[in-house]
Amino acid sequence: MRGRASIRRMIAWVVPALLSAILLSACASTRGGGISYDSSNFGAPDAPKVAGVDSVYTLAPLDTVSVIVFQVADLSRDYEIDQSGRMTMPLLGRIDAVGLSTAELGSVIGQRLNEKYLRNPNVTVALKASASRVVTVDGSVRQPGIYPATGPLSLVQAIALARGVDDLANPRRVAIFRTIGGKRMAAAFDLTSIRRGEMADPPIYPGDTVVVDGSGVKKTQRDLLQALPLTSIFLAL
Repeated sequence: MRGRASIRRMIAWVVPALLSAILLSACASTRGGGISYDSSNFGAPDAPKVAGVDSVYTLAPLDTVSVIVFQVADLSRDYEIDQSGRMTMPLLGRIDAVGLSTAELGSVIGQRLNEKYLRNPNVTVALKASASRVVTVDGSVRQPGIYPATGPLSLVQAIALARGVDDLANPRRVAIFRTIGGKRMAAAFDLTSIRRGEMADPPIYPGDTVVVDGSGVKKTQRDLLQALPLTSIFLAL
């Protein structure tokens, strides 16, 4: 009897808590936060700085380089530098590339080929795609990461690259960060209204960071449902 009384008291606490969480979740996806939704002054970002004639571009993660090894077609192709700063080539394996110029990388590749495989190889390396043409999508999305932005891109398309928002997202609070006039600026957007056609889908530029806000109430509701063994409780009655 005492066991059943304890179970009833638990249910008397659990059910209201769950109902409260469910009701709160219905109004959880709302606008708000410290970032303004006024995007009237949130225009295109600063243009990339032009390097001087004496400047040497150093390779960065996610850059793509074109490697040509004279008369060795199997090694001559495009390679992407991964987020750890390395690229992988047949025969040579992983090569540290970040921080090197294309000429320096060509020299490294030539030296390593010369050690075991080719005598005095002729290696040419050229930059094919720069990591500066990427966008970062973070927050409550299914696959946060850095994605290429080689053509026109909108906010909805950028989030689609990250496989859409996750179950804990608040799509009414999505922030875009970019550098304008030498300052890091941000504006908030309502993804739900954009999808309904009530607001314009803003353009996303290379270098932008998109952050989808998460709903704390939805997380609390999910944690409650996962933590409480409701099935076993009702069976015990």
